[in-house]
Amino acid sequence: MSASVDSAVTSPARVSDAEMATILAEILDDPDLPRAIWGIHVQDLTTSRTLLARNADLTLLPASTMKLLTTATALDALGPDFRYTTQLFHFGDEVGGTLRGDLVIRGAGDPTFGSEWVSADPLKNWAEALYEAGVRRVEGRIIGDDDRFEDAAYAEGWDVSHIATESYAPASGGLAWGDNLMAVRFRGGEVSVDPPGFVEFVTDLAAERRGGGRLRVGRTVGTNKVTLSGTIQLPVENPTLYAATAFADRLADAGIAVDAAIVDVDEMATAPSYEGAEPLRAYVSPPLREIVQRINRKSDNLYAEHLFRTLSSNGSTEASARRVKDFLASAGAQTDGLNIVDGSGLSRKDMITPEAMGALLARMNQHPASGAFRQSLPQGGGAGSTLRNRMRNVPVRAKTGSLQAVRALAGYVEGPRGQTLAFVLMANNYTAPDRNITQAMDRIVDALASGERPPADEE
Repeated sequence: MSASVDSAVTSPARVSDAEMATILAEILDDPDLPRAIWGIHVQDLTTSRTLLARNADLTLLPASTMKLLTTATALDALGPDFRYTTQLFHFGDEVGGTLRGDLVIRGAGDPTFGSEWVSADPLKNWAEALYEAGVRRVEGRIIGDDDRFEDAAYAEGWDVSHIATESYAPASGGLAWGDNLMAVRFRGGEVSVDPPGFVEFVTDLAAERRGGGRLRVGRTVGTNKVTLSGTIQLPVENPTLYAATAFADRLADAGIAVDAAIVDVDEMATAPSYEGAEPLRAYVSPPLREIVQRINRKSDNLYAEHLFRTLSSNGSTEASARRVKDFLASAGAQTDGLNIVDGSGLSRKDMITPEAMGALLARMNQHPASGAFRQSLPQGGGAGSTLRNRMRNVPVRAKTGSLQAVRALAGYVEGPRGQTLAFVLMANNYTAPDRNITQAMDRIVDALASGERPPADEE
């Protein structure tokens, strides 16, 4: 998709800006379209002309299109090559293969640490490296240091039902491991979790099935023997203790005896001092350009929340929100009245105008990190992305957003003359089926790409 106009491109579908505005208005004014509060901003980035603005200055729930603000601000502030570094320190003595004192995992806010997205488990690698170095026993404490972020696991406005059982809404913290999700396994009538002993089980399969994953039920024909198997994922309550407990388990698996208390740094009277200390081991994350792809293509909420908090020196949501607003203001957006409380868009307290989102898209189209930003957006019909079942063969890259009674879509589409169009579509407060709203949005994007009136959707 190019931001320039190719004068050699001609198409019978060519329409004027005024005609395009009429086409889009006709789609939105279709009497069969469910009643909703629509906010729309469409701009031709080649000419800087606005093709359509409807309630563009109205603050609306953006849902996961909020991730565009998070990833764009991070690319601007940190750069596409930024990487997180999580470190392991030892404070104490080593005697005859025994580490005495404190083993400290110093978190950097890295969401990739032990993530399913990264093939190797860094805690396992660290444990095996210590064994190879001659360590056979650990005595003292294993401490998880999460002080990179403020102690606020969830942003304001998250649905309590999400944070209890939904795998897409894990807690955030300065030290994360394994996506902050515990894998609960059902095998042969036994229930287990990795790491062992981290949670107490009160078996209620109907409730537990709400978590991500799958349970399978089998039965031998002609008998009443029923087999329940499978794995589900549930968010952990304390990510810091989860990571420290997992490290103790990995040490034991590597052949190292562990006689150590598991401690959250917040329980300590005095936090560890790292001045002059050299880490035993370190884990370096993939570069930011790859992390933002995970966020925007998979709509990963944990990754978005961690990246959002990384924008401030103390990991606070308030300071990070100010950073995002400052970037929006530098893009020419009016930020008065905007409300930013998280980086993922799960909060129902986020309020963004389509006009501000449009200004962000226009700024990122010319930004030094524009390539990384654009590549992070799902393509129409793109496998493994949130657009995998939508707008195939349409030259679009866009981020989706969805909450109850909220649908949003924002990104770039190539117009019929090869021009780049930035569009922001938000619909709030509707009671009709979600598909009716998403179909209307797809028709708008298709019209922008083709310059023609799309056919009406068939029921």
